[in-house]
Amino acid sequence: MKRFQYFTILILLSLEIIMINSCKKIERNMPPIAKKSAQKMEIHGHTRIDNYYWLKERENDDVIKYLEQENDFLEKQLKHTESLQQAIFDEISERIKAEDSSVPYKDNGYFYYIRYEEQKEHPIYCRKNNNLQEKEEILINVNELSLGFPYYHLIDYAVSPNNNILAYSIDTIGRRKYEIRFKNLKTGKEYNDIIQNTDGEVEWASDNKTIFYIKKDDETLREYQLWKHILGTSEKEDILVYEEDDDAFSLSVSKSKSDKYILLESSSTISSECRYIKSDKPNDNFNIVIPREKNHEYSVETHGESLYILTNYGGAKNFKIIKTTFEKIEPKFWEEVIPYNKDVFIEDFEVFKDYIVVNERKNGLIYLKIINLIDKSEYYLDCGEEVYEIWISDNAEYNIDVLRYGYSSLTTPNSYFDYNMKTKEKILLKEKFAGKNFLKSNYETKRINATAKDGKKIPISIVYKKGISLNNENPLLIYAYGSYGYSIDASFRSSILSLLNRGFVFAIAHVRGGQELGRKWYEDGKLLHKKNTFTDFITCTEFLQKQGYSKPELTFAMGGSAGGLLTGAVSNMRPDLYIGIISQVPFVDVITTMLDESIPLTTGEYDEWGNPNEKKYYDYMLSYSPYDQVKKQKYPAMLITAGLHDSQVQYWEPAKWVAKLREYNTSNAPIYLHTNMDAGHGGMTGRYKTYKETSLIYAFMLDLLK
Repeated sequence: MKRFQYFTILILLSLEIIMINSCKKIERNMPPIAKKSAQKMEIHGHTRIDNYYWLKERENDDVIKYLEQENDFLEKQLKHTESLQQAIFDEISERIKAEDSSVPYKDNGYFYYIRYEEQKEHPIYCRKNNNLQEKEEILINVNELSLGFPYYHLIDYAVSPNNNILAYSIDTIGRRKYEIRFKNLKTGKEYNDIIQNTDGEVEWASDNKTIFYIKKDDETLREYQLWKHILGTSEKEDILVYEEDDDAFSLSVSKSKSDKYILLESSSTISSECRYIKSDKPNDNFNIVIPREKNHEYSVETHGESLYILTNYGGAKNFKIIKTTFEKIEPKFWEEVIPYNKDVFIEDFEVFKDYIVVNERKNGLIYLKIINLIDKSEYYLDCGEEVYEIWISDNAEYNIDVLRYGYSSLTTPNSYFDYNMKTKEKILLKEKFAGKNFLKSNYETKRINATAKDGKKIPISIVYKKGISLNNENPLLIYAYGSYGYSIDASFRSSILSLLNRGFVFAIAHVRGGQELGRKWYEDGKLLHKKNTFTDFITCTEFLQKQGYSKPELTFAMGGSAGGLLTGAVSNMRPDLYIGIISQVPFVDVITTMLDESIPLTTGEYDEWGNPNEKKYYDYMLSYSPYDQVKKQKYPAMLITAGLHDSQVQYWEPAKWVAKLREYNTSNAPIYLHTNMDAGHGGMTGRYKTYKETSLIYAFMLDLLK
């Protein structure tokens, strides 16, 4: 009897242990459950219930605890991929040159460049006087400044006209509220002057003591005030020069290429206005170049006594370039340098004494047009590839015949050239290191087009390792952005090699909402046409699958910020097309955010998304807003990221979205949230650390393919 009792007890204990372990296993594999607290929101006679609204309470300990639990859950669930994550991180790190430097450019007698030291995360800003054989002078070593900070970003710096004082702007949180500091470059000592809560821009007047900077609104973070600071004085003594009262507009300050003028631009999504003073008269009042008008955008650059203006005035949707003077600013005096062309979109331009270089976009590709201002001849730089990106680089000098430009493609690492516009000679200065085993000939890139239901041809840039078969057995990662008129060009991404080398096809869908095909392409993907962005992406996915590049079981979608809105909308509309979706800092709670004027960027973006206080925009937003459109259905696996200090997309948008997706998802596919507790919209700083999250994302994708 005792023996029987002994074995019975033993069996019961064993069962209990098994049950406990089983429960622990279930508990470990169960995601955090966000509590529900109904928030009723009513407008236009319509009511929405948001059960996760409470996650907006940043100072609430329960919110932080929940975000940490989500991070812990993700870490445990993907713990078996740690070695894979490390392998991918090592691969990407190997493509970063241990000791590297940028191509020097000349400005005001000095050659400026950035260099990196082995195993160091941050840049060292340097210069040399007169020629590159002179002794190096270190302006600022960000590695030293960043010690003790999990996040440290130096966004900009400006050297005084006499070359003796450095102003630089830093953010140590990730909120994009920059602090301006000053350093004496002769003595190496820091000034006591510290200016808080700026956008990071700073411009010197000619007197070497007066600087102009932009203040941000404490709550909305809108750049709304221009201030003047005198070196050696307290910030409390600074003078407010101009305040932008229209909350749809934001300010920026810059200098003309000649350094003779300080320019203040006030801009919204569809309008702009520029003011100016002479740099040697910092106490003058700013004069308006052209008074603002709705739907008129323009930018200016000086050229001797003349002005070149990039403008869409008079219905020139794709912009034109005109020449005039400050004294003859009315349109009747304008001389057209490049007339409006409905098939060519002008993005920007660079002036030299004898030349003007124009950045044009046509048929989805960028071209650099060089115009000789003396003999009026013009021609385009030859790019030599089917799919590429080209841009105007650092060109601080005015009286020179040499253009510095950058070039890249899906198979060509970022390269920098000096091009002699007089002799047409081209010199390759540097091609960025992409790994000791990298050969561009191992990869193939092309541009193809998918056809939308309305007949529009949507360009797709693709790259893959040579030798793949179009048998629908290739993993596919398709990426897009599609907002603000921002174009995603086919540039080199060294991290993507880790996917290409594992058989992936990488595709960029140039959907409406960008400006790849001109201003109309943008307008057809905003406001009451926003859904074109999402359906274009779906069309591109279906096209690539029909062409044999992949199939739904092997296809991933990726987008970030407004591109996360895209992937969020697509996840509701066609979840069946993807095995996995990656949404990085996604803008998904569209209506709630756009109704809250205290949130950064809200009022300034009514021209992009619409104002939901108007019923027609409210109804349209509601029809696609990813958070509002979550429903009972099978969602693919999803990895969603956030930044606790994000000022662009508040962390609670992805956090709320994940909680709601989990509630409604009827599939067994995992849905993960990763919140960076030490960073903002752009993730971690540091040339290596920034790829930790990339390695996590790639491991998540590869794990799903097992």
